[in-house]
Amino acid sequence: MYTSMYRMPTKVRKQVYIEAHQEQRLKRLSRLQGVTEAEVIRRALDHYMHAARLSAHDARAWEDERTFIEHLIALGPVA
Repeated sequence: MYTSMYRMPTKVRKQVYIEAHQEQRLKRLSRLQGVTEAEVIRRALDHYMHAARLSAHDARAWEDERTFIEHLIALGPVA
């Protein structure tokens, strides 16, 4: 009964400092996209985190490839 009345917010408030040129671009993007400045920042964070995760995944794939090649070299020439 009372749990539906007192829900926790799904967002966490953060305060950051940005450069003046970043503020100008943020305001412009917000206006052009028709969303709040906070939404532009959330989308940018999501995009950055997704790209960073993909980059980490690529690095692991290359390390796996290197390990495989080193294993083949250790086996020696094919007879």
